[in-house]
Amino acid sequence: MTATAEQLQPAADPNWWRGGVIYQIYPRSYQDSTGDGVGDLAGITERLDYVASLGVDAIWISPFFTSPMKDFGYDVSDYRDVDPMFGTLDDFDALVAKAHGLGVKVMIDLVLSHTSDQHPWFQESRTSRDNPKSDWFVWADPKPDGTPPNNWLSIFGGTGWQWDVRRQQYYYHAFLTSQPDLNFHNPDVQDAVLDVTRFWLERGVDGFRLDTINFYFVDDELRDNPALPPERRNAKIAPAVNPYNHQEHLFSKNRPENLGFLKRFRLLLDEYGACAVGEVGDAQLGMELLGQYTKAGTGVQMCYAFDFLAADPLTAARVAEVFERLEEVAPDGWPCWAFSNHDVQRHVTRWGLCEQGARCYATLIHALRGSVCLYQGEELGLSEARLSFEDLQDPYGIEFWPEFAGRDGCRTPMVWEASNTNGGFSEAKPWLPVAAEHLGNAVSLQEEREDALLHHYRAVIGLRTSSHALQEGDQTGLRADGDMLSFVREADGERIFCAFNLGGAEVSVHPPEGEWRAIEDIGASEPGEGGHFGGIHLGPWHYTLLRAV
Repeated sequence: MTATAEQLQPAADPNWWRGGVIYQIYPRSYQDSTGDGVGDLAGITERLDYVASLGVDAIWISPFFTSPMKDFGYDVSDYRDVDPMFGTLDDFDALVAKAHGLGVKVMIDLVLSHTSDQHPWFQESRTSRDNPKSDWFVWADPKPDGTPPNNWLSIFGGTGWQWDVRRQQYYYHAFLTSQPDLNFHNPDVQDAVLDVTRFWLERGVDGFRLDTINFYFVDDELRDNPALPPERRNAKIAPAVNPYNHQEHLFSKNRPENLGFLKRFRLLLDEYGACAVGEVGDAQLGMELLGQYTKAGTGVQMCYAFDFLAADPLTAARVAEVFERLEEVAPDGWPCWAFSNHDVQRHVTRWGLCEQGARCYATLIHALRGSVCLYQGEELGLSEARLSFEDLQDPYGIEFWPEFAGRDGCRTPMVWEASNTNGGFSEAKPWLPVAAEHLGNAVSLQEEREDALLHHYRAVIGLRTSSHALQEGDQTGLRADGDMLSFVREADGERIFCAFNLGGAEVSVHPPEGEWRAIEDIGASEPGEGGHFGGIHLGPWHYTLLRAV
């Protein structure tokens, strides 16, 4: 189907993504419109007025394609249709039309590195070694002793290889055994996934979030990954209890051939004036790959690494370190920052934030150079939900329980009202329980409170979208003095001084020389007489944003 004129409203600014604010929606958990306990596309459409009221530029919708749901939609069995759980293609078209009518762009999650084992491509590929799609996936003979071809591991635990009795070969899966990896060395595979991309562009989408963008290619010689020294291991991508952290994944991902495919992908995006943000899943090379993949005109427009999604506290020193590294290895790259998403513990819990801390970090992410991705419920200050083992749905958590609880705690339903146990999400028992501790953060309650975190998010989003300096201006003078982080954003004569106390004790900061005025409605310090500042005292988790006069 070709999109209607209403769906294909061109972006007023083709570079809207540069400094834009994207709101991620996990469709299973946003709004149930059918009473089956699972969120759906029509439910999202019902709530788009709320999304638009936040002032965001776009939404990113996690996968809603036809799927056996072994990994909750990240195992696709039909790229060109909507899973009945979420509705129909007509529902999707209605969503796009409503969003565009509200001035909100639509990005969807494309999972291209692998499919479901129920996808017709894999079903054909596994029938023999000489069928037309026999080389569409990563197949390999066993070693002479019958063991897997090499030492590659799965992120979900154990070997990355699964024996298939039909072909008498192993196939590679970076994730679940039911998620076989596509063979991007085959040009037909690249053509097929580009055709899928075009299908959704024709339906009017404005862009894509690309799942595991660095996983598309594996080494064509299937060489073993080397061991990773203990001092270089971290838990950015996989929990510390996962042996996946024991390898340096030189050959199972991050391959240089990916750059050639991304050039082809970018040409297709440019044909429709669309954009993409790539998820770079690597604990050691995230920033380097971000720089490579967002090289002007030859890759996607923006990427995010896991530096601000990691469990480590986001201190002033850590922010400064990340930007120093970014400047070193990706000076022309464009990051998209996120503190929370559907794969990690919510940052309010991860960093142990009080409400003032949540306000501080909400202001910080909208002040940093780069684009911003917010995760549903973040604007309400939702914490990580506490679930029992019996409530778990995520195979990741079930595999590593109790040392790692998985991702269900950040995927529980959105809370719209506190008047019922399901938070206004559904009239039926939800697929994951609504966290009782979330009901007091419901949208309906926060709408009535002038000092609610929800309104603060609207204020900082509004400030960012109205300021060229904050959207895409230079970021200079970044300093970390203990818990104090400060920097200046500047563009077209507009200068904004930003300072954040990311600690629990009072600190002082001195703005650069000049005359400054506090930016209203953000909670900044008041200017002194004549707008001249001396040292500014900031209490725990407080901040100030000042505009040069």
